[in-house]
Amino acid sequence: MSAPTVTAAKRKSSVSARAITITAMLSAVACVLNMFDFPIPFLIPTFVKMDISDLPELLAAFSLGPWYGVAVTFLKNLLKVIIKGTSTAYAGELCNFILGAAFSFTAGVIYHYKKSRKSALIGALAGALMMALLSIPCNYYISYPVYTKFMAVDKIIAMYQAIRPGVNGLMECLIIFNAPFTLLKGLLTTVLCFLVYKPLSPILHGSVK
Repeated sequence: MSAPTVTAAKRKSSVSARAITITAMLSAVACVLNMFDFPIPFLIPTFVKMDISDLPELLAAFSLGPWYGVAVTFLKNLLKVIIKGTSTAYAGELCNFILGAAFSFTAGVIYHYKKSRKSALIGALAGALMMALLSIPCNYYISYPVYTKFMAVDKIIAMYQAIRPGVNGLMECLIIFNAPFTLLKGLLTTVLCFLVYKPLSPILHGSVK
């Protein structure tokens, strides 16, 4: 009677060990990708940069579960602080965590409710939209109050106005520039996820022979 229990326990332990290993691996990749950011000057001021570090988070959320996506997001930012430190008094890392966690968790919950390619797409798009909407209060109440300690808010707004002269006020800049930019980042991550998920699936699901 004890053999099935032992076998089940070993299987559960094996799954947990695999999940931890995959989470650690994806966190390291996310941290590296986060360091390879780049500006898109014609879309948004150059201090706001594009990166694809949310890709490993989305992969974790789909393959392991939504909370693993959140874990990868947290570990990514923790590793970055350990390796590079912070130039934003942790405000940038906090916002990155909130937005990335919202993206991966939303996508993961929807996908795991009904696992299909369609639900994965719906989840990723919903997550991207959630991330874009949250970027407005996150930037307004967390990031930019720190940025304005190093640069006057008028100078920050002037950088937005250099791209679109008609904008007026920080909130308007965040709505017109940052939210669509964050949505674009989420959409790009979604496309990349759908391109690489199937080739990486044996590794993510532990079925490599």
